[in-house]
Amino acid sequence: MKINVKNINDYTKEVELDVPWTTIEPDFESTIKKFSKKVKLPGFRPGKIPRDRLMQQFQPNIEAQFMDDNIHKYYLLALQEEKIVPVNQAEIRDVQFQLGEHFSFTAKFEVEPDFKLPKFKNNMFKVQKNKFIPDEQDITDGINQLRRSHARIETVEDGAQEKDFILCDLQKLDESGVAIIGKKFEKQMLKVGDGSFTDDQTNKLIGLKPGESSKLDLPDNEDKTIKNPYELTVVKVEREVLPELNDDFVKMVNPELKSLDELNNDVLEKINENFAERSRQSFEKEISDALIDKIGFETPPSMVNNYLNNILEDVKKQNNGEKIDEQKVLETYRPSAERNLKWYLIRKKLIDQEQLSFSKSDIDAEVESLISRTPQSEKEIRRFYKKPSNRQRIEDDLTEKKILEYLTQFAKIKEVEVNTKDIRGEGQ
Repeated sequence: MKINVKNINDYTKEVELDVPWTTIEPDFESTIKKFSKKVKLPGFRPGKIPRDRLMQQFQPNIEAQFMDDNIHKYYLLALQEEKIVPVNQAEIRDVQFQLGEHFSFTAKFEVEPDFKLPKFKNNMFKVQKNKFIPDEQDITDGINQLRRSHARIETVEDGAQEKDFILCDLQKLDESGVAIIGKKFEKQMLKVGDGSFTDDQTNKLIGLKPGESSKLDLPDNEDKTIKNPYELTVVKVEREVLPELNDDFVKMVNPELKSLDELNNDVLEKINENFAERSRQSFEKEISDALIDKIGFETPPSMVNNYLNNILEDVKKQNNGEKIDEQKVLETYRPSAERNLKWYLIRKKLIDQEQLSFSKSDIDAEVESLISRTPQSEKEIRRFYKKPSNRQRIEDDLTEKKILEYLTQFAKIKEVEVNTKDIRGEGQ
């Protein structure tokens, strides 16, 4: 079998195959036998039709069947011989078969791109590492979050206030204010003063009691810039009642803490841990982005499309079957898909080239570290990480850690202090 491999670009290859008759003759004879069992001719039992008669009457059909049955076989043999791993389904063309002579075709497909890692040296990456400086507002916000998580919900009759929850029936109206049949939505929950309401809309809700109604405009499910008129009828009003800040609340949050001061310190410690993790993630992304930019290569379109299709399916599930703008989703996620695939390919090559590995003891140590943080959950943690798919997560995390530790030694790091008040409200 003659194999000619052409590199079209960094990620596209063409393989031309030419298989001699001596190689394909047994396969052709096998095709004739299978064909004879399917065809019906008067005077002959299935499978008992003479070969010459079959070839005389059905040669084009037999040849077509042979090509359909054997393109994939010889394509795979060529890939194995050349040690090529495609990342998509091949495009087959120029298929030729000449009885008694040869069988040839061309396969075009994509592979993981071939690129070289740079020569690593000191200070080759310039990256920033943030050191976040929390303030009293962070502690206050943290305490309030704890209060909300331990709040109780009361049904109130004295009229809705801002931040109350209204359980209501919504009737969609036409432009003239008449109810649209089939567009009544019962037992919907709205929060008074939520971000989707303007001040005048919020004012229409304040003071409403069970049984009372109000007309207001609500954003369209598919296009949030469009407002539709509704009549809202209150079923009930619920209010979130926060616990008082006292020693009883401290015990409710954590029985091991004795005072509000200890709770404040505990909250501050967790805030620092969260910001340290945020700093680490940002720093590691800067390093990986710097390496991606330094190497500069294109990702195969088929890999990007597969990645995006998986994201699209996840978005559909999250929207519980509601209609979404699929094209907008694909456009939004395309840059991150391309970036993540580039990093996947680079880290794969780094692991192989720099022999970055870890042992079973490293994995066991990571599990023990998790247990030390929450010793009361030891049994659950051990049970969870006995499952291979969950253990794989630790392996992935350790691999990423090894890679970034390796790259950090070549980075020129600029540490920058960031006051949390300057980034408050950025979804931290």
